[in-house]
This record gives sequence, structure tokens and C-alpha cells, in this order.
Amino acid sequence: MSDQNFVDYVKISCRSGHGGAGSMHFHRDRLTAKGGPDGGDGGRGGHIILKGNAQMWTLLHLKYRKHVIAGLGEPGGASRKSGADGQDEILQVPIGTVAKDAETGQVLFEITTDGQTVILLPGGRGGLGNWHFKSSTNQSPRYSQPGEEGKEEWKILELKLLADVGLVGFPNAGKSTLLSVVSAAKPKIGSYAFTTLTPNLGIVAYRDNRSFVMADIPGIIEKAHEGKGLGIRFLRHIERNSVLLFVIPSDSDNITKEYEILINELKMYNPELLHKPRLLGISKKDLIDEELQLLLMKEIPSNIPYVFFSAVSQEGVTDLKDLIWNALN
Repeated sequence: MSDQNFVDYVKISCRSGHGGAGSMHFHRDRLTAKGGPDGGDGGRGGHIILKGNAQMWTLLHLKYRKHVIAGLGEPGGASRKSGADGQDEILQVPIGTVAKDAETGQVLFEITTDGQTVILLPGGRGGLGNWHFKSSTNQSPRYSQPGEEGKEEWKILELKLLADVGLVGFPNAGKSTLLSVVSAAKPKIGSYAFTTLTPNLGIVAYRDNRSFVMADIPGIIEKAHEGKGLGIRFLRHIERNSVLLFVIPSDSDNITKEYEILINELKMYNPELLHKPRLLGISKKDLIDEELQLLLMKEIPSNIPYVFFSAVSQEGVTDLKDLIWNALN
């Protein structure tokens, strides 16, 4: 998934349809000169609806669609005929899309399953025809209801990636290299910080034709929850990962300190993230010898499963897959 094609945030102006007016009509035919009221109801205005689509991974198709307008309800007719409902505007979105009110920031709902439909903005109700207002004291009501106006509001759609395992680590820790080795994904790789500017997904093949989905989350740095670096823009993608794999390079100054900084950033963003299963992958194993590896093992926190690996030489990659699979199952 290229940087240009992955869009996880859009802000759109939505306008639902006005409801159709009720009819003020009286029955007439060749045998009836002055019949009773028979005006029909107006149709409701079109809704704006979000629909989950498991085949989609990005909000790119909505990036340049700034205005979404639903159809108008038709007015009612004679013989109590109701007007047609306005045409609904259905927006296909990836699973994991969160809808928010742009003005208040309130979370409205989340699309979590394929085919799920939720009304983002309801259309106006159709007006009642004059036959509804007939009574013993008013047998010829000469009024009907106008249709209810539709709504016009700005909405925000945010995508939270759904993946089995999310790669969490500082910039240039080797996350993208790992993803490129274990899957067919082709993330941008470079020897400088913030090479990855968008999340990348890859399907990792495992034993006996089994597989799992891995997400490479752009690098987190200290005080990211306060907006430093890439800020909290990509922290939300971690919320939908089943297992978190912390990737720390073997040439790090202090593995434990780096791990604690990453844990603290997740905690400050959303404390619930700490309840997810956590694994530790010590990358760039090819840069150290066995003696140094034994020394580094003493620095590793005792409460987390870990493995040393090298994405370049692929040493330890199979052990890492086993570790992930066991955590997922």
C-alpha cells in the first residue's frame, strides 16, 4: 500500500434529503363532486449511510469527495398515495472506520463487520397528508404537513486498522524491514527516522497454510501522545491489533528504558492498550555476537516473551513467527 493510496482520515460535508410535503387533496371522481380528504404522505428524505466493506483498506475514495448529498423525498399524492423516499447515499468504508461529529469530536459509532450499515445522517421525515387530520369536528381539513428539513453537518471518518499483530517501536527500529521479509508487503525502507509515514499491512505465511496479518505502525517517539513527532495520528491504529510486538534494535543504548518509554506512550494515549498481549523482538541480531547477546538478555524485562532476530539474515525470524502465533492462539 503506497503512501499516496493510504488515507485514514477524511472530513466531509453531509446533507441528508428534505422530506416530501404531505398532500392536501380531496377525493373527486365522476360520481363524487365533493369527497373527503385523501391526501397522501410525503416520502422521507434520503439518509446518508455508512456500509462496512471487508475488501477495502483505505478511505482514499472519499478523500476528494467533500460534499455528500442525499435525495429529496417526493410529495404525497391523491388517493392516500405516499411520495417516494429520497435516494439514500451509501458510502462504502473499510471495517474499523469510526464516525465522529466534526464540531464536538464526539464518537458516533464504529463499523466493525462486513456489510454492517449505520445511518450517519438521517433524512427528514415526510409530511402527513390531510386525511390524517380528519375528525368528527373537522371533516374537511384544508391543510397538510410540510416535509421535515434534512440535516447538514460536517462529519469525520477515521480508520483504525484491523490486524492480528501490530509492530510498535521507535523510528528506524527495523519494523518495515521485518514486514518486507515475512510478507509480500513493500514498505519504504531507509536508514533514517520516519521513513514510514503511513501504516502498512502484510499477510504473514505460517506453518500448515496458516497466516496472520501484521501491521507496521509508523515510529513512535517519546511524548508522541502530546503531539511530538508524528503525534497521535497513528497511535489509534494500535487499538485494533490483537497482539503488540515491540521492536527494539540490539544496538539500542538501553533496551529496558526504550521499552518503558514505548509502554508509557501507549498508556498516556489509552490505558486499555496495556491489557493487550505484548511481545518483544530484539532486531538487528546480525550486528552483535553471542557474548553481547548474553549481556543484553540481562537488560530485557522479565515479564515479556522475547526473541532476537535479524530481518537481513533472517536468523530468528521463524522463532519470532512461532512466538507471535502462540500469542495469537
